[in-house]
Amino acid sequence: MITGIVVALPEELNTLTSIKLTKGSSRFISNTVLVVYSGTGPINARSAAEHLITQGATKLISWGCAAALSESLKPGDLILANALISTEESKAIALNVCANWHQQTTKLLASVVKVTSGGLAESKGIVSSSEDKKKIHSNTNAVALDMESIAIAQVANQHALPFLAIRVIADPVEMSLPLAITHSLNQQGDVVLSKLLGYLALHPRELPGLIRLGLHFRSATKTLKLIAQHLDAITLFQEEQ
Repeated sequence: MITGIVVALPEELNTLTSIKLTKGSSRFISNTVLVVYSGTGPINARSAAEHLITQGATKLISWGCAAALSESLKPGDLILANALISTEESKAIALNVCANWHQQTTKLLASVVKVTSGGLAESKGIVSSSEDKKKIHSNTNAVALDMESIAIAQVANQHALPFLAIRVIADPVEMSLPLAITHSLNQQGDVVLSKLLGYLALHPRELPGLIRLGLHFRSATKTLKLIAQHLDAITLFQEEQ
């Protein structure tokens, strides 16, 4: 059985493999694990998940970073979502979060890292301000936020496949993202380095915030690499028929 893993960013891909992929492409990183580099956002994530299924994936994982909505979560903390929540509807959506797989993975990783279960909220774009994060938490009671997991779960649900979200906190709830980030995004939601450097040259006070964000992101990828060491055991799961 093949496990398909969707990653949105090249830095997240690097926590799983040293193989370099172009956006939208996939590669087996073991005999039973197929990874696709989707790019950011729900549209890319949905397309990537569908691609994995055409390549034989029988269960799907959303892998990568997330923004904290709960003040108890810090950079590097692991979230195993037990519910997926729409910020538009402010209620949990009945999607295929596989309870048995979630329980098995929680037990497996509890001896490795601190595991937090909770709702994972959906965002159509980057949520940059601390105030907005707190508002989403108040409206949904979700503990974290990302842009891809619900789209992947919807595809899994449509094909009656098990789904698991493995997300690690990159930015804490009290941190607003540096303006340099939002000013550097292209239409696909990717940071354009030339735009970032240009904005930073005009706004040097943004540098400390970018450095702090970089350190937080490093903490997140460190945890993802640690979890990746147990990927074989995580992906061994088979849903009982």
